[in-house]
Formats: sequence, structure tokens, C-alpha cells
Amino acid sequence: MITAWTRGLARHRTGRLLAALAGIALAVGLVAALGSFLTASKATMTQRAVRSVAVDWQVQVQPGADPNSVLSLVRSAPGTRAAVPVGYARTSGFTARVQGSTQTTGPGMALGLPDGYRALFPDAIRTLSGSSTGVLLAQQTASNLHAAPGDTITVRLPGAGTRQVKVDGVVDLPQADSLFQTVGAPSQSQPTAPPDNVVLLPAARFAALTHGSTGATTQIHAARDTTRLPSDPAAAYTAVTGAARNLEARSSGAALVGNNLGAALDSARQDALYAQILFLFLGVPGAVLAAALTAAVASAGSERRRQEQGLLRLRGLRPRQITTLAGLEAALIGLTGGMTGLGIAALTGHLAFGSASFGAGASTWAAWYGIAFVLGAAVAAAAVLFPALRDLRAVTVAETRKEAGARSTRSPWWMRYGLDFAVLICSWLVFRASSGNQYALVLAPEGVPSISVSYWAFLGPALLWIGAALLLWRLTLLALTHGRPALARLARPLTATLAGTTAATLSRRRRPLARSVVLLALAVSFALSTAVFNATYQQQAEVDARLTNGADVTVTEPPGARIPPGAAGSLRVSGVRHVEPLQHRFAYVGPDLQDLYGVHPDTIAQATSLQDAYFAGGTAQQLMSKLAQRPDNLLVSVETVNDFQLAPGDTVNLRIQDARTKALRTVPFHYAGIAKEFPTAPKDSFFVANASYIAKATGSDAVGAFLLDTGGTHQKQIAAQLRAKLGTGATVTDLTQTRGTVGTSLTSVDLAGLTRIELAFAVLLAAGAGGLVLALGLAERRRTFALATVLGARSGQLRGMVLTEALLLAAAGLAGGAAIGWALSEMLVKVLTGVFDPPPSSLAVPGAYLALTASAALLAVLTAALNGIRRARRPAVEELRDL
Repeated sequence: MITAWTRGLARHRTGRLLAALAGIALAVGLVAALGSFLTASKATMTQRAVRSVAVDWQVQVQPGADPNSVLSLVRSAPGTRAAVPVGYARTSGFTARVQGSTQTTGPGMALGLPDGYRALFPDAIRTLSGSSTGVLLAQQTASNLHAAPGDTITVRLPGAGTRQVKVDGVVDLPQADSLFQTVGAPSQSQPTAPPDNVVLLPAARFAALTHGSTGATTQIHAARDTTRLPSDPAAAYTAVTGAARNLEARSSGAALVGNNLGAALDSARQDALYAQILFLFLGVPGAVLAAALTAAVASAGSERRRQEQGLLRLRGLRPRQITTLAGLEAALIGLTGGMTGLGIAALTGHLAFGSASFGAGASTWAAWYGIAFVLGAAVAAAAVLFPALRDLRAVTVAETRKEAGARSTRSPWWMRYGLDFAVLICSWLVFRASSGNQYALVLAPEGVPSISVSYWAFLGPALLWIGAALLLWRLTLLALTHGRPALARLARPLTATLAGTTAATLSRRRRPLARSVVLLALAVSFALSTAVFNATYQQQAEVDARLTNGADVTVTEPPGARIPPGAAGSLRVSGVRHVEPLQHRFAYVGPDLQDLYGVHPDTIAQATSLQDAYFAGGTAQQLMSKLAQRPDNLLVSVETVNDFQLAPGDTVNLRIQDARTKALRTVPFHYAGIAKEFPTAPKDSFFVANASYIAKATGSDAVGAFLLDTGGTHQKQIAAQLRAKLGTGATVTDLTQTRGTVGTSLTSVDLAGLTRIELAFAVLLAAGAGGLVLALGLAERRRTFALATVLGARSGQLRGMVLTEALLLAAAGLAGGAAIGWALSEMLVKVLTGVFDPPPSSLAVPGAYLALTASAALLAVLTAALNGIRRARRPAVEELRDL
């Protein structure tokens, strides 16, 4: 019997089985792909964090401790690959006499590096010119002294007098912040910037120069074996910090560990939290939707399945046998659909990431595939087996012969109790509460970034999705129940005299049709919200990179350099469309020292983008016009406005250094607006003013940076050309370089990879929701079409009936999905405000992708309709005989 039943299902219910298999496959494929991607992303975060660190540990030898004993202790610590001592000594200043002029700098640092240091820590030092060994001068110091390889400089050491050394090379210190950190000090007390003046010496030369000097200390720089770290950044962080604490405990107070590797992994574990958030709020809705699609596909044949069960009961089959047959169908759907879904996930991973495992480890990859397969089996059981068990207990044989409309005419329970309105109200309340508290994912108390995730804030978008779906269901049912005259008028151009019959049919089938509309709307809203979030993030990531770098290419002059605006002409190399000079000074307002930027209001926008979101009190264009119309106008930061209780038009007296006397002089400005962000400016406090007014007040038009517009192309090549031209005299950065180093933690999640998975499945879900359920519904109504043909309906009228239903489904589903998706996008971006830096002034709409999604849904609906029309053309006698 089981074999015969299986053959019958495969032969006569092929379409229904394939549709259910497709739903299961989508659910399993999406979960397997997203889960594997999540695990692979975490492993990638760990690898990136490890690669970003030049020196894993900087172990500070405490006063009175023996450096050699600490060195032995570090080398013997489990996981230490290598460790070397590095000397640190403070200098009183540097002096150089070059080409007849003498240059002197302020205090700095001298470092003593042992042989092989650069081979052990290759990313700590980058050679710019000259030799890579010997006495090396930091780029900023070389610029301050106008020194080059071969020049002799004088180093002043407290307690040891002056020493002369010959410069062998000029280098850059990419991770100077950590190299000169105060080990053991709270992060809030760390220096705001590394020293400008640094000389690197061989260890023996350093020991000779600093003999007798006060304030010399020793650090042990250690490289750790990171190949055995757990792939999850949180677990790796725990392992690394535990090893550091163990070393400190064994040293008995002789050593403090500056755990650079732990700090990088700490940031990475925050990135992992973002990945989990995205998995929940961009991935789970898709999986739920795929499961709902499977349930809808199964329910499309529920009437026939119920009638078949009644027939089996009449023929004497026991409940256990009927349950076995239902379980067989569920197992067939679950097993085949699950295996197909795993194949889809593997193919997705191979196409998008070059690996079926998405780059995840074998164990975690297999675990997610197993979870997804079990989920598919559970969905199949819930869609096929559980309804059969319910009908066995609650439905008599006589009731199985009735149609659904005859069995139940009451509204669903959730409509009677107004569940949709209650859910939407709760969504609004949660959203208002989280927005009212100015909830943000990323907090920065006292300038120290930290993670703050409150999952209840995401309850708002989740409730909106559910409540909007229920409300659309209610509205569709009401329209189909009470809108028969309107439906008849709409159907008349396609069905002629059968317009009334078509309207009555649609009204009678309002429940399955409403379910189809809601499924299509949810699929479209899922695609729209995911695509808008992705496009908005990409837009803001570009804004953030441009905000940090300033322009396509930025040439930053060293502090104290007197470069006039006219030097812009020398930067107009091939590919540069515009060069904009930007002043950078410092000014006191009260006791606070803040950055001051002088701009040319009429031309600044030609080199960099000024978004309205950067400002308050007017648009970017309006505030630049204010600076141009009144030169003494000033844009200030929000923090300064709050601290000094400023009102528009107030006089703000800034103390700025006069270039002629080197003394501070008071310069009056007028508060004209707020600059929340500005290209190259810090994120806390700064001023933006008219460059001509600053030059007149200080007696200098010296430029701090040049912003170069390259038209958005060839930034890397132009930057390389300028570096070769300018040498070590200026710092050249380009937008492509900055994109990889700035942005929020979300960049480490590889949002582009995540959304490639999401958007591909969203198109498939939209097509499935639009076409599968309609196709199965039409297939189940072949008897209706056959009877209509017998009663005299022409083929054109039958075609009109099918097209009317298809067009109604498509129009209502797409319109409802657009409304839900837009509302969900607005709320989701608002909830995830902390991810965007700066927050977007408007959402980015990926028109091409949304057009593709809508086209796929329409194509699926029309394909289902045309197939239904083709089936309706069969001779009525043959159709009735088969049924």
C-alpha cells in the first residue's frame, strides 16, 4: 500500500509535491547559507583582527624589575612565538642644521631596536627613503627638521646631554598609537596622539646614547602564536586576555601587558555581535517567510488531501495507517526538499564566496547544514503531517465531503480580537520608547567606543512586520467580502458577462486569495527592506570614508609648514579635476582647545561632498552661503553650543595664534550654525570658518591640507604619483585606502556578502509567493473551470477569470509589500542608527534590484495564470473524468 500510495503521489500530485519541495528547499537553503556565512564571518573577523596587529604584546618592565628576567618569563609563556627587548627613552628635543638653517623640535622619543626586530614585526615600521637599518627618523620628525638620509641630527637626552647621530633612513610608523601607549593606564588617560618626534636606533647604539639618561625604560615586544586561536572572536579574546593575565600573575608585579592583540579581538567580538544582529533581523524573516510559503503550498491542497483522507476512512483504513501515509508524504517532501535546499546553499556559497562552506570550518559548516535540514523536516511535518492528525481527531467523514466555505464562515479569531491593531500599537510604542531614549548600537562615553545592544529595541520592526501582515490580511478579506460590485466592474473588461460570477468566485475564495496576497506582500517587503538597508549602508559607508579622508585624494601638510594656497597648482597632475585648499589651525574657546578649519565657501563643495546631515540650523548650501556673505560667521559643534549655551548670532571670541608674533590673539566670530561633521575634522569639537577671514586675522594663509577631486576614479594611481612627487614632505591618502580602514564594526561583517545571499533568496521567495500558491490554487479548481465550460463559458471568459485573479493578486501583493517594506526600512534604519556614521539624511533606494524583484513576482504570477489558462482549455469531459 505504501508503495502504491507513493507512486500515486508522484504521478498524480506532481505539481503539489514540487511546489512543497521548493518551499522547503528555500527555507533550508536560506538557513544553511546564512548560518554558514555567520560562522565564516566570525572566523574572518578573528583573522582580520590578528592581521591588523603589528606587535601582539608590549610588556612593560616595571621600575626595579630585571628586564632579562621578564624577557625569560615572556619567552616561556605558553603561546609566545618570539620576544625581544625594546628600549624607550624620552628626549628633550632634536636639532638639525641643513643647508645653512637650523631647525629645532620639541620633546620626543628614542627607541632602541634589537637586531631582527623588523623581520619579527614587519608591519611595525615602513621604510619611506634611505636604508631600512641603522638610525631611522620618523617621517614627521624628518619633515620638522628638514632632514634626509645622510644628514646629522642632535638628540638632547635628559641627564645625558646631547648626542649626534647620522640619519640612515626615513620611516613611517603605521601603528604609532599602540607603539607609544602607556601600558597599564586606563584607556581614558591614553595620550591623544603619539609623539611627533621619534628616532629609532640599533639596540647597542641606543644603550651607548642613553647611558646616564634619566627616564629610560624597557618593553618586551612579543609575537604570539595565533594559528591555534579559536575561530570565534569572543573565544579568541578570552584565550588571549587569560594568557596575558596569567603572565602578569606569574611576574609578581614585575610586568604589565599591553595586550594589543586582545584589544583588536575585543573589537572583533563586537563585530560578531553585529553579525548576529544582522542574522536575526535580515535572515530570520526570510527563513520564516520560506516556511510560511511551504505551509501555504501545503494548505493549497488541503481540501483535496482532506477529501482523500475521508475516502480512505470510508474504505476502512485505520487512523494509524492514514497517519503513516501522511507521514510518508511529509517525509518525502522534507527529505527531498531538505537535500535540495542544502544543494542550493552549497551552490550559493560556491558562486558567491568560492566555497560551499562559505569559508567556515568543517564542523560548524556541517552543524549549520544539519540544523537547516532538521528545520526543513519540521516545516514539512507542520505543513502536512500535523493537519492530517488534526483532521483525524476533529473532522468527521461527512465533513470532509464539504468544501471549506461550507464548513466555516466565521472570521479568524485574531480578526475578532483585533490582534493586528494591538501588534501595530505595540510596535509603535516600542519604537517610540527606543527612539525617545536615543538608543544607539554604538556608544562612545568619553571618546571610548563600546557596544550596547538592547534586543528589545528590535522588537519594534518585528512587530511591525507581523502586524502589517495581519492588517493587510484583514483589509484584503474585507475588500473581497464587501467589494463584489467593485470587483465585478474591474473584471468586466476581461470576463464580459461572467464579471458577476468572477466577483462571486473571488469573494468565495477570499481566504486563500488573502493568504496569497499576504505572502506575496511579505516576500516583497522582505526584499525591499533588505535591499534598502544594504543600499543605505553602502551609501553611508562611502560617506564615512569620504568624510574621514576629506576627498578622493587628500594631501596633508605637516604641522608648522607654511604652504600657501598657490601650491595647489603643483598638485594638478593628470586626472585631478579640482584642488581645494583647506586651512587647519587650533583655537581656544574659553579653556578648551579645538580644531579650526578655514574653508572657501564658494568652492569647497567642488572637491568634497557636504551633506545636509552634517549640519544643523540650515542646509549645507545655506550655511556655506552664510560664511560667504559674512566672513566672520562661524560654524561650531553641538558640544560647544551646549557647553557655552550659544544662541544664533552670539559673538564667539576665539584665541588663535598670530603667525607674525606667535602670540595668541582674540578674534571675534558670530555663531551662525552647527557643524556636526566635516571632512577631515574630528568627531567631537571643532570650528568651521571663512579661510579669508582667518588669514586676515592671523596674518597667514598657510594651508593644512589640499582636497583633490579626481571624479571618483583612479584615486590610488593619482595618490601614488603624488607620493613619488612630494616625497616625505607631505602625507598623501586616497579614498580607496580609507575605505578599508574606517567605518563602523558592521564593515567586518561583509554586509555585501550577506545581502548577496539575502537578495538572491528574496527574489526567489517573491517569485514563489506570487506564482506557486496561485498555480496550485488554480490546479485545485479544475473542476470549477470544467463545470463552467459545460454551462457555456467561452475560453476567453475563462481566461479572463484567471487573469483577473492573477492581476488582483499581483497588484494587491506588490502594493502591500511596497508599503510594508518602506515602513520597515524606515524603522529598521532608525533602530540601527548607531551603525551609520553619520546617520543618513534619506534612505537609498536600489531601483534596479526592486524592479527585478517586482518583475520576477509578476512573471511568476503570469506564468501560473497562463498555465492555469492552458489547463482550463482541456475538454470538460476529460477533466471531469480525471477528477
